[in-house]
Amino acid sequence: MARDVSDTTPIGARSELVDWIASGEKPRDAWRLGTEHEKIPFYTADATPVPYDGAKGIRALLEGLQVRTGWAPIMEEGHPIGLADEVGGGAISLEPGGQFELSGAPLRTLHETARETAQHIADAKAVGEGLGLGFLTLGMSPLWTRAETPVMPKARYRIMTNYMPKVGSLGLDMMYRTSTVQVNMDYASEADMVKKLRVSLALQPIATAIFANSPFTEGKPNGFLSMRSQIWRDTDRDRTGMMAFAFEDGFGYERYVDWVLDVPMYFVKRDATYHDVAGSSFRDLFAGKLAQLPGERATQSDWANHVSTVFPEVRLKRYLEMRGADVGNVEHIVALSAFWTGLLYDEAALDGAWELVKNWTVQEREQLRADVPKQALKASIAGRSVQDVARDALALSREGLKRRGYLDAAGQDETRHLAYAEEIVASGRTQAERLLELYHGAWRQSVVPAFRECVF
Repeated sequence: MARDVSDTTPIGARSELVDWIASGEKPRDAWRLGTEHEKIPFYTADATPVPYDGAKGIRALLEGLQVRTGWAPIMEEGHPIGLADEVGGGAISLEPGGQFELSGAPLRTLHETARETAQHIADAKAVGEGLGLGFLTLGMSPLWTRAETPVMPKARYRIMTNYMPKVGSLGLDMMYRTSTVQVNMDYASEADMVKKLRVSLALQPIATAIFANSPFTEGKPNGFLSMRSQIWRDTDRDRTGMMAFAFEDGFGYERYVDWVLDVPMYFVKRDATYHDVAGSSFRDLFAGKLAQLPGERATQSDWANHVSTVFPEVRLKRYLEMRGADVGNVEHIVALSAFWTGLLYDEAALDGAWELVKNWTVQEREQLRADVPKQALKASIAGRSVQDVARDALALSREGLKRRGYLDAAGQDETRHLAYAEEIVASGRTQAERLLELYHGAWRQSVVPAFRECVF
């Protein structure tokens, strides 16, 4: 989740909220991609979860990484809760259940993304091995109950934990037991944003299907190929989903701002204090009428923090976040970024992707979103299988990456990073289905082998 910001500049008009998003516009030559991934740590000796405190806990892992990388600690209430690369722009943060997240720096090429991800994993493993820790390459914790899952010392998570059961049945599972990978993409203008947002929203379930990798919960199959994706369907309908309104005529920055304004708040941060205002209206804070904080008016940081608490399948901030995929190994992580980079950063590929999805109805997109967590590549939309649509989307992405023409030291272009996803789609078998075959075969109906085989 996002690192909360501090900017006490008061907001004087709704237009400033629109301007905040518009300020993310960048010319094509300044476009970058930022890859974020989460991973669940565990003790290798007995496959148990890792608490925050203790000589071999999450805090010790952060402190060891601080020494190894030289990154600056991010503190809250005297606790290190993350690390910041003040030179490159990357960061490490903690999710509610101890999931360890790398928020990658803004990079030009997928080759750089692959190097960054590999370096981070090498650093995490080097420190983790000294503490007896490993990291899972699964989109959901496969063994532990929610009660067995540790809780990280972050104030915003305490507020969210209290609020989630009021608005959905699976929000706490989302917070404490899932792991995702996402890629953040730039846009040049409002029109460019709208086109990219519509294409990526429509195709987000296709990405979910390709990268499905969360078939186990509490030691057994959960009935889904992407349980992480299913969990989001019953987390909080006010702030999640496929944003049907994004496909309506006239959609743009203002319409998105109005939607975010109507999403209930979680908190207001003043100095180091998080005030629990869960369920309250940002419009009231904007007008100085928030009952819990009389007279307080919205600041720039209030808006930035509030925007970070909406969770649609694609999120618009000052860039676009692709939010539909389970985490996996390094090749899986980079392939997700490659898929979206090829589609969204090449004009011909983007046009081709719009042709793929432009005639899908709201109902068809919603049904696809509902079907994919269980069926993945075997789901269908508008008379076509997801496998076929995924094959077409990958072909467009491959051509887009080829036209970008970025070569690595060996003279290979970025298309090599698509190979992981292309193999899955060609075979029609997701990583989740392969793991289920192991569970029913060599693993003898136990998920414990995942703690040896599904690790970085």
